[in-house]
Amino acid sequence: MTVDRAVFVFAGFVILASVALAHYVSPWWILLAVFAAVNMIQAAFTGFCPAAMVFKKLGVRPGAAFR
Repeated sequence: MTVDRAVFVFAGFVILASVALAHYVSPWWILLAVFAAVNMIQAAFTGFCPAAMVFKKLGVRPGAAFR
């Protein structure tokens, strides 16, 4: 698995967790999904992604997007 795919999987889990928490706990958890979406949009334009930096430090091999 590359850093790119790890970031996509992580973002997907964050969004699914946010939707589940919003349904079962409080609608305010939708803000977590909004944060994930904004972070993905800014990463597409800037190339800066905190999750990619963490995955790199954990030893996940680099991909094409986050070098």
